[in-house]
Amino acid sequence: MLNSLKSPLLLSAMLSAALGLTACSSPSSEGSDTASADSAATDKLDTKFLTIATGGASGPYNIIGTSLSEVYVKTFGVNSKTQTTGASVENVNLLTQGKVDMVLALSDVVTDAVEGKNNFEQPITNIQQIAVLYPNVVQIVTSKKSGIKNIEDLRGKRIAVGDQGSGTEVNARTLLEGFGITYDDVTVDYLGFAEAADGMKAGKIEAAFFSSGLPNSSLMELEQGLDLQIVTINQDKLKEIIATKPYFKTFEIPAGTYGNETAVPTAAIMNALLVSSDLSEADGYKLTKALFDNLDGLKTAHQAANDISLETARDGMVAPIHPGAKKYYDEQAAK
Repeated sequence: MLNSLKSPLLLSAMLSAALGLTACSSPSSEGSDTASADSAATDKLDTKFLTIATGGASGPYNIIGTSLSEVYVKTFGVNSKTQTTGASVENVNLLTQGKVDMVLALSDVVTDAVEGKNNFEQPITNIQQIAVLYPNVVQIVTSKKSGIKNIEDLRGKRIAVGDQGSGTEVNARTLLEGFGITYDDVTVDYLGFAEAADGMKAGKIEAAFFSSGLPNSSLMELEQGLDLQIVTINQDKLKEIIATKPYFKTFEIPAGTYGNETAVPTAAIMNALLVSSDLSEADGYKLTKALFDNLDGLKTAHQAANDISLETARDGMVAPIHPGAKKYYDEQAAK
């Protein structure tokens, strides 16, 4: 009889204790769930897909773009991928047409797009800039036996100028014209980096333009099998060109980059990171922040990214700044 009485009493006590424990722990559990939900919401993007248009498979655009895509996958869980392209002109057109979400492009091409010049029949109004990245260095190369030393020596030669419509091709044409050389004065081959390097090895072309961050992997490979000569660009003449083409800047390829004993004077154009103006302010902010929070990884992927910095990210923007990026930069400046 005693045992039968104890059993219900014990069960009642155990239930009361369990209910009390649940009641005490519920607020904490609910708060934790809410915090997790808030955190998850903060880490999400409005967009579910993020395609980044880059350039040729072996170029810095593709290497850095792929690394940035991986950052966005890891940070936001978004379906992000890169698309290899003919680079700047094609990238801007793809972005304008809504076929990609983010692109890398040279500032001279972006300037043409915004103003509706050269490769663009009318001004492009639906692109905005996230950041100024690193300088694309104009690297004109030949063999030492060619006798070509300066850009003026290219007259009458067979040269590769990059893929048709690429940023390399655009600034090759602009620089040549600045030195009084038109495409009528040379034999032009529209070749990407890898194809141009192969053409140089085979002796089918006499010189080639490579516009990219330093170093260019195709040139590093070419250096192994060719007595490479980097062509000089006269800096005084370049400054005259800069007066009307301010996206150019004077630059030197450091000694030892491709076995060159001394620094070689050349030109550079800053790269731009662009998005569609349809991208929400919140996404623009998050994508910009993730870029600068993960710069070390980008620098590991390609040393050209060493020149990307928060301090210079707004210097020389050639397209309207995205409001989300502006919000991020303004916050950083206020710290």
